[in-house]
Amino acid sequence: MTLEPTRQVHLDFHTSEHLAAIGGRFRKEQFQEALKLGRVNLINVFAKCHHSWSYYPTRIGTPHPHLTCDLLGGEIEACHEIGVRAPIYFTMGWSAHDAETHPEWCMRNPDGSIVGAWDAGVSPDAAKPVFQWKCLCPTGAYHDLIRAQTEEICGLYPVDGFWYDIYQAERLCYCETCRRGMGEAGLDVGNRHDVERYRADVLRRHMEELRGLILARHPAASVYFNGITILGRPENARYRLYAVNTKNDLEDLPTTWGGYDKFPLRAKFFHKEGKPIVAMSGKFHTSWGEFGGFKDPEALRYEAASMIAFGARCNIGDQLHPNGEMDLGTYANIGHAYGYVKRIEEYGIGGRPAATLGLWLAHATAEDEGLARLLMDEQIDFDVVGPEDDLAAFEALVVPSRPGVLEAAAGLIQDYLAKGGRLLVLGEGALNVAGDRFVIDVGADYVGPAGYDVDYTVVGDALAAGVVRSPFLNYEAAVRAVLRTGTVVLAGLREPCFSRTHGAYCGHQNTPYRPEAAEHAAALRCGAVVWLAHGLDRSYFRHGAKVHRRFFANALRLVHARPLVEAALPSAGRISLLHQPDRRRYVLHLLYATPLQRGRCLVIEDLVPLRDVAVTLRLPVEPTRVRQVPEDRVLPVCRAGGVMKVVLPEFTCHTAVVVEY
Repeated sequence: MTLEPTRQVHLDFHTSEHLAAIGGRFRKEQFQEALKLGRVNLINVFAKCHHSWSYYPTRIGTPHPHLTCDLLGGEIEACHEIGVRAPIYFTMGWSAHDAETHPEWCMRNPDGSIVGAWDAGVSPDAAKPVFQWKCLCPTGAYHDLIRAQTEEICGLYPVDGFWYDIYQAERLCYCETCRRGMGEAGLDVGNRHDVERYRADVLRRHMEELRGLILARHPAASVYFNGITILGRPENARYRLYAVNTKNDLEDLPTTWGGYDKFPLRAKFFHKEGKPIVAMSGKFHTSWGEFGGFKDPEALRYEAASMIAFGARCNIGDQLHPNGEMDLGTYANIGHAYGYVKRIEEYGIGGRPAATLGLWLAHATAEDEGLARLLMDEQIDFDVVGPEDDLAAFEALVVPSRPGVLEAAAGLIQDYLAKGGRLLVLGEGALNVAGDRFVIDVGADYVGPAGYDVDYTVVGDALAAGVVRSPFLNYEAAVRAVLRTGTVVLAGLREPCFSRTHGAYCGHQNTPYRPEAAEHAAALRCGAVVWLAHGLDRSYFRHGAKVHRRFFANALRLVHARPLVEAALPSAGRISLLHQPDRRRYVLHLLYATPLQRGRCLVIEDLVPLRDVAVTLRLPVEPTRVRQVPEDRVLPVCRAGGVMKVVLPEFTCHTAVVVEY
């Protein structure tokens, strides 16, 4: 397979039938001018859009009624003339004309209504909400149509790849074709687990057939199905649907899709698949479908540098005007970011995460992302782990507060602890799926869930650094457990006088704490296991209290005292240590920007310099040279007892420390 290019664009083109002269101003030279200005080496171009229209002279699908040229063919030719790859976009899950003309192809809810049909019964003249489409099921005649059109495209053009869109395993389908298929397979349509499993099988068979067809005709092509690399959809991981992809694109628009901390977690997870990963953002101020929206070019530079820092290739989304003319202002902004990427990409691509702290993934958004943010805001580097990984490579594991996350792997964890591993577990993460017993020995016996709406932590000496000694509020109360002999209490609890209700309340918010200590604790240590009784991951995800983060970090240091990296960055700083063994070097990436909430958007525009940043490295190699890139500055190193210390004189947005050995 051809190596995956590093500086990509995803060129959206969902174009209404109510627009005329589609592609009428497309010119090969102007298209090429934009790509050169943007320093682009791959661009996804459209064969079929969400409106169902095709942008080439198809005999299988339906061309846009006002298409003026073979737009797809012209774009591919323009790209190939200047050495740019041009994978082909094709919609699956949302296709408006197909849904209207073939309602039998639509996904159905148990009551027979169409999945995603939010605008049913609304006046045609009413304003249409964004991202509103009927969902289609890739079975029967609709699957046959997609297959036939894919075959047609493979015969018409030199195919670099296919990029299929809208694969949503979490949306279950009860259409007649699926009901019939479940019956033939002996599955119960009334059992959600059976329906979910059948949905995953339908998607997998559909995807595997398309991939096989494409690679038989174009063996070097990439094949990607979008939607199955979202970690917040546990079905994707449960059935490993992403295994069908030849690469894994990580679509993410951080300004409006949940912020800048989703991507690093996903990158660490998908590195384990051993396939190229591509991080996707957009040039838009908000999201897809925004004509005339522009993100600040410095924000694009930060995002692109972050992609490289976590070992991913870059993809920035754009949207082509219906007339086919590229917006050169957009490509000047993209070029600003990709000019920097050209200077640093060799220090990220091919690198793998090298942390000795493992985050045990729960595939639950609040818990996983909350835990990752606790770590990243403290500049604690980590990798993602699960039962399939070699746990011996990790000094310590940290486990989110999701009940049952360790139940199937309890024996594996006990073996890891017996061999010298260490564990920090949050709240319900020590419980089974039913939530009625501990599956990991935390030095206490489970009593039950929280007895109040909130409670208060009182830290002991071991967890007191930088934390207030007064009782501090927990927005969710603790799991209750009775201590066993020999367990060390690291933090106590105060319970509220009562839970806030309509019948009994105090002031505007939570009830104050009782003066006496509660019978159960907030933090325990039992051998190599530290247990925090609260879901601090969820709490930090929702509330972001620094006191919770410092408390968590102090507890983590009891089991993870000698990380490979320490960096004196502000809380908005980010670090990523990559190993490039083929180049005999470790690369520590450092990033700094401060996203600001403005309305519904997170905005980056001011990249301020940091000076005299101290970095400590504990690497299992004997270094021959240490330098800072892209400045290519050799750094003086202070070494003692296997520890290297360097000071970075200054950087803005991004820099990297390269340790050669």
